Amino acid sequence: MKYLSVAIPCYNSQEYMAKAIESCLILKDDVEIIIVDDGSKDNTAQIGDEYVKQYPDTIKCIHQENGGHGQAVNTGLKNATGLYFKVLDSDDWFDQSALVKVIETIKQLHQKADDVDMLIANYVYEKPSENKSSVIRYTNALPQNRTFRWYDVKHFYPQQNLLMHSVIYRTQLLRNCNLQLPQHTFYVDNLFVYQPLPFVSTLYYLNVDLYRYFIGREDQSVNEKVMISRIDQQIKVNKMMIDCCDVMKLKSRKLRNYMVKYLTMITTVSTVLLIKSGTEEHLQKKNELWAYLKQKNPELYKAVKHTTLGTFMEMDSIAGKKIITLGYSISQKLFGFN
Repeated sequence: MKYLSVAIPCYNSQEYMAKAIESCLILKDDVEIIIVDDGSKDNTAQIGDEYVKQYPDTIKCIHQENGGHGQAVNTGLKNATGLYFKVLDSDDWFDQSALVKVIETIKQLHQKADDVDMLIANYVYEKPSENKSSVIRYTNALPQNRTFRWYDVKHFYPQQNLLMHSVIYRTQLLRNCNLQLPQHTFYVDNLFVYQPLPFVSTLYYLNVDLYRYFIGREDQSVNEKVMISRIDQQIKVNKMMIDCCDVMKLKSRKLRNYMVKYLTMITTVSTVLLIKSGTEEHLQKKNELWAYLKQKNPELYKAVKHTTLGTFMEMDSIAGKKIITLGYSISQKLFGFN
């Protein structure tokens, strides 16, 4: 039995995919590695196939026509046989000692018939160009080393959102919520984390620094200039998050509040990028995005507007736009993202 399936979406990843793959190999009997070659034009496919020959009981390499990151995740989930499922981007890697602790925890929970819906671990922003790293932990917000529920969750700080880097979902839960990410779309990691949350009843937080998130490539999808050039994809994901469930009808107050906070954060990013672009077309798209939220779910719109971030987001004055972009710049420096 494989306790964890790790999907590694790869597109032209020949330069760095080996580091991601190797970081998963410390527990070959317990981990299933699914390399998804997303129509690569370099040697990604050959490298993947060589790993399969070397570790046939641990690694699969699936080749598909280019469908984008979301479709690669879909393919990984479709082919996963592990009890739990995690995505590892091909330019990132796991800390091996932390991975051992994660697997040991999953095993212990399974032996007690306590398979939680979501396991959470820390992640680390790695910025080699500046020789620095920044760890995102949840010690103040989540109980440690025990199964808990949403009512046990305390306050999340602004930088403590549960991202794809920090969550490990029970595989069957992802299938039960009919998760299907859109093709040829960046930023679907936000939808991957967000859509399944209403299906999560039990959680477990392990205070280990598992995921190492590389920051710094100029062509990276989270680079600000790249994000502005792909703003329509960011807006698409933003709208899908609005549509995927009626957050305001969730019974758990803490889950409801968290999902409002997360949606506010994503909508803030969309808003800031549209403002920083500065074109009339993008400013109009900013207004359209907020109008979409208001029309689709007026109650959710009011909840988002009631947050500290939401209060500023629709401000069209010059001063308002400066406040928004200044806050975003400060966040970049504090949290180390592009």
